[in-house]
Parts: sequence; structure tokens; C-alpha cells
Amino acid sequence: MASAHDTNVAPEPGARGLGAAECGPAAGQAATPALEVRNLTLAWEGSETPTVSDVSLAVAPGEMVCLVGRSGCGKSTLFHGMAGLTTPVSGSVLLHGEDVTGRPGRVSYMLQKDLLLPQRTILANVCLPLTLAGTPRAVAREKAEPLFERFGLNGTQDSYPSELSGGMRQRAALLRTYLMDNDVVLMDEPFSALDALTRQDMRSWFLSLVSDLGMSCVLVTHDVDEAVEMADRILVMSGNPTAGVPSGIVGEVDIDCARGQRAEWLLTPASLKAKREVLMLLG
Repeated sequence: MASAHDTNVAPEPGARGLGAAECGPAAGQAATPALEVRNLTLAWEGSETPTVSDVSLAVAPGEMVCLVGRSGCGKSTLFHGMAGLTTPVSGSVLLHGEDVTGRPGRVSYMLQKDLLLPQRTILANVCLPLTLAGTPRAVAREKAEPLFERFGLNGTQDSYPSELSGGMRQRAALLRTYLMDNDVVLMDEPFSALDALTRQDMRSWFLSLVSDLGMSCVLVTHDVDEAVEMADRILVMSGNPTAGVPSGIVGEVDIDCARGQRAEWLLTPASLKAKREVLMLLG
């Protein structure tokens, strides 16, 4: 998991504070995207053959973008490039207008597994980004503890990861990601390891959290239902790098429904239409 301490943040002060207004693609529009990818081409290490070719995308402040594609199409490879963990063959990545291409540690990055340290308490785990950055332990705890209630973790401060359910561990991992102090978050299938009911609860809870905290997110998933439920906008990725066909963005689907009305909207023909459009783009 890579963290970030962005020095060129565009949102107004307090945009990441609790109780922020719900942010959708219309509410958070600005001249400068929170995250922008320009003509990015990536290749596997030691290879000159592109696996991801000429990808461009932009994420508005406060927007939730889902990146959907079949397994093996290069979604995680693209994420590594966006996070600066892989140096691209060509192209660039901009964070609030600043070129951060190939520079890790500038965006928050959450993987499928929670990666909590078993020998540390939950409070010590979520404080880890702060203490690694040199924040005194007491100060880190003062910053983290007030957020436990908002993240649904109150009472777990002195527990260990083995004592928590999968959903609670993911909440702790999300709080740790939030404390990395960046408003742009990349999430690589963060709910895929959870059971179906817990996954559903986590999706609804996370949507309200993103709105409250004013976060800009890109979430990778191969679950079309998850994308339709969570996204403001869905980008569809296609290709077969192992067969020599580099991947790229083949289309996008806008979700024309406010996040607060998403549960009811999922039962309407409009939701089914959006899902059908994504499936057609996937082929």
C-alpha cells in the first residue's frame, strides 16, 4: 500500500473534514482534475511489449470512478502505473495538475487484503502511516481516535486483527488509508475477499463515507454489479496482454443517480440499462 502527502491539494480547506456535503461528479467539478492520466503506456518488467496502451482518464474532485475489466486485462498493471509503482513506457500521471509520473507515495493505495499487522492493536495499525512519517505516537493517536466512530470501529482500539471480522478489518484498513492524508484513493478490489452480505454492507457504508469525507476514488473491480452500485462513472477496460493484445479503455458509462438514492435506483430499469451497457462494452 502506497501513501501520499500531497503538497498541491486543490479542494478548499475542510473538504476532507467530517460532515462534508455529498460529492458527485457534478458537485465536485473543477478546472483541474484530482487525478489525470495522459496517454499512459505500460509494459511488464523486462519486456518491451505494451500490456496497457495509450490510456487517458480524468477523475474530478469528489468523484467515484470504477474501472471494470475481465481478469487478466491489466487493471492492476494500470493501477501500479497510476500509483507510481511502475515507470511507464510513455505518458504521464498528474495529481491536482502536478506531474507525479513514476513517483510512488503520492496517492493512497489500498489492496484486496487488509494487510494489518497481527502483533499490533487496531489503533496502532491505523496510526502506522502517521508514525512512519515521523508523527509522535501520542499525536498520531489523538488524530486517529476521533475517527473510530465514523468508521464504525469504536471499541476496537485495543483489539487485535485476529479478533475482528473481515468487514471490520477492512474498515480499519480504510481508516489507515484515510490517515495517509491524501484526498485521492486507488482501491484494488477492496471488498472481493468478503462474504456477499458483508460486501453489500461495506459498499453502502463506503459510499456514504466517500461523500462525507470528500474523497476522490478510483476503484478496480471485475464485478459489474458492484461498479453500477458504487460508481459515478464506469470506465470499461478490455484487452488480452498475455495474447499480445494490449489493454485500453474501450468506453464509459455514466451513472445518473445521486449516491443517497442508489439503493432504490438499483431496482429500476435504468440500473439494468447501465449494467447492460457495461456488459456490451466488455463484449
